[in-house]
Amino acid sequence: MRFLRWWSGFIFLGTAASAATAPLTTGGILQELRNFRETGSVLYVAAHPDDESNRLLPHLARGRSLRTAYLSLTRGDGGQNLIGPELGEQLGVIRTHELLAARRIDGAQQFFTRARDFGFSKDSADTLRRWDRRQVVGDIVRVIRTFRPDVVINRFSVVPGGTHGHHTASAILSAEAFKLAGDPTAFPEQLDTLAPWQPKRLLWNSFNRGNFGPDTTAGVLRLEANGFDPLLGESFGEIGARGRSMHKSQGEGRTGTRGSAVETFQVIDGAPATNDILDGVDTTWARIPGGAEIGPLADDLIAHYNPLRPVASVSALFAVRRKLAALPDGPLVADKRAQLDRILQASLGLYADTTIASAQVVPGEPLKLRHSVVARAGFPVRWLGARYPSVNGGTGGEGVALADNVVATREATASLPVETPLTQPYWLLAEGTEGMFRVDESALIGRAENPAAFPVEQLFEVDGQTLVVADEPVQVITDQVRGEIRRRLEVIAPVALRWTQELELFSPGATKTVSIELTAARADSSGELQPEVPAGWKIEPASLPFTLVAVGERALFAFNVTAPADSASAQISIRAAMGARRYHRGRAEINYDHIPAQLLQSNAQLKVVALDLATRGKNIGYLPGAGDAVGESLVRMGYTVTSLTNADLTPEKLARFDAVVVGTRAFNLRRDLDPLMPALFAYAERGGTVIVQFSTSRGLLSQRVAPYEIELSDDRVTMADAPVTILAPEHPALNSPNKITLADFDGWVQERARYIPRSWDPRFTPLLASGDPGETPLQGTLLVAPHGQGWFVHTTLSFFRELPAGVPGAYRLFGNLVSLGK
Repeated sequence: MRFLRWWSGFIFLGTAASAATAPLTTGGILQELRNFRETGSVLYVAAHPDDESNRLLPHLARGRSLRTAYLSLTRGDGGQNLIGPELGEQLGVIRTHELLAARRIDGAQQFFTRARDFGFSKDSADTLRRWDRRQVVGDIVRVIRTFRPDVVINRFSVVPGGTHGHHTASAILSAEAFKLAGDPTAFPEQLDTLAPWQPKRLLWNSFNRGNFGPDTTAGVLRLEANGFDPLLGESFGEIGARGRSMHKSQGEGRTGTRGSAVETFQVIDGAPATNDILDGVDTTWARIPGGAEIGPLADDLIAHYNPLRPVASVSALFAVRRKLAALPDGPLVADKRAQLDRILQASLGLYADTTIASAQVVPGEPLKLRHSVVARAGFPVRWLGARYPSVNGGTGGEGVALADNVVATREATASLPVETPLTQPYWLLAEGTEGMFRVDESALIGRAENPAAFPVEQLFEVDGQTLVVADEPVQVITDQVRGEIRRRLEVIAPVALRWTQELELFSPGATKTVSIELTAARADSSGELQPEVPAGWKIEPASLPFTLVAVGERALFAFNVTAPADSASAQISIRAAMGARRYHRGRAEINYDHIPAQLLQSNAQLKVVALDLATRGKNIGYLPGAGDAVGESLVRMGYTVTSLTNADLTPEKLARFDAVVVGTRAFNLRRDLDPLMPALFAYAERGGTVIVQFSTSRGLLSQRVAPYEIELSDDRVTMADAPVTILAPEHPALNSPNKITLADFDGWVQERARYIPRSWDPRFTPLLASGDPGETPLQGTLLVAPHGQGWFVHTTLSFFRELPAGVPGAYRLFGNLVSLGK
């Protein structure tokens, strides 16, 4: 996303994204010139990361040179993670940056709303009950008024049925926002900075849900979308596949397609269309008052562009820039000014860089900045210096004429303002952190990521005009394998807090020692740790002093927590008091090669749960699946857990375990399990207990998930509080060592079960039945069968979410499953 600011009569070009933005190639300059010539725009709307049409976006952005954006209502934080352990808000951060990685490939922009991905939803009515409808519609209206698209395209139909409830809801809410965006009485709080905007039409990018082929219904618009991009040497299907493959946490890798491919559209609202999605839309400069002469000038820029010598166009570009400066201000003109400045920067071979020794800075500390600039095209450029708008400062002195291809540097020191908020994705910010001001969320709604913590503006004089290039401090790291890594400035606390366990289980009335780890980010950090517990819980001591001398020094501090006499759940908070400041943030880093490194600093909280829980057995073998924390939960229950490798899957090596648990979606991830399953079956036959958690029938890589026949499906119980019926109340799995009652199914989170078998061998006993409202209860959520002298369990209950969330009944039931036969 770009943003534009006027400053003393000259243009400021900014990018909303990150230090990872790549410079334009000569082909990229030509593409930007083509986009500069066009004034049309398209906003594509759907529910999740990976819902976008990855072939259509490059067709629009690159093939038709339209301003193109994808609005994902959610950040995908309710899904699963196929590449690591991150779930929830951390997964949402990963998927946000996977979308940005895809947009860097296809040329579109990225927006979001504040809608939360709460997991699979069967219908839009369920989704709209859980989302704040007015808030989400308002966010879509805000994006429409910000981006000002000529047409809006929904990925999904407004007609319920046949798909995820979030999908249909995204279309319904988009249709509502389409009608309201141009209404000056709708969401008037936005009109201080935005103006009403009415797109010309709303379309549905229709497709056949069963095979994802194009819609063949009469009366739809049909567009050839898989053309060839000669600047990249790829079809839009190949470009789209590269973008789609950035959704790695969802396993969405794709192979490129070539040849004809048709996209189909139906008009849902607004003006009719017979030939094209932009029928009746003036995509030329003539739509802009006073802009009619810009179009021919843009044509000339393209016609005379020399990819081997882009600098030859600089004088003509500045002539167009003077024409643009005379046009009335407006969002479209502002966007075009910014785009032209980016073209100029690339054509001048102009590179500006601000580096710092360390990316992590505490508020109030000095920033030692090294500014480097170079112009590499032989055109006269004068560097006027750098400006720091957040502190009204900058480098002083006279400007300097840049010699061709000679790097000029300046060093400066500025203070990071004391009130600068700690680095945290803005959509995860909470009120009242460290006594600092809260980021004005309304100014950020819709944006993909945070703006620069300390923006820098590099000023240049070229051809008698002032060019301002947005910059920000980065740490440049040289990695022996990955090469250059650039990390944005991150604002941190002088200390970070981390509970050694995020969840602790207690017997009612019991006392347990819990530990907090304190890590110094700065030397000589001292203060007092002050825990806070809710009523009914006790903690001792009330405070503990700390002193950490060296950077990176860590220390553990122990507190004794006493649970109430009855079952209860609570959160324990803690803060490090350092003078007038209070810090209560932890630190989590997310590092994957396909996205920039991410720092999260969420509140350090310990969930404590008092429950009656009995277990039997001691040693558990765990066969990991896709990013679940069930193994850690077994440790929390008191078991010794061993992560199993292929070499461990022999009857002899498995004999030492009281139970073996297979992780979620293991059979969707690993091709090597199928020939190893007989060893697990033999282990159960000899008296062991095997618990297999769900896999989906799509992409199943093993033919044997159980010793007896099970037909998997995509059926789900999506309501976490869906009613449960106990089908076999006398079964040992429901009675020993914990007596399971309907109360054990209270307080579950997200969804009850997923990928529930449709049929199974009669040797399995279904223990539970559950279903969403209005549906026939499904009986395959928990299947248990005796196998020889042991037991085999297949469960699709969402233990992978319930156990980390500290749901008491889930622990009691899972404790029974691993205790079978003991």
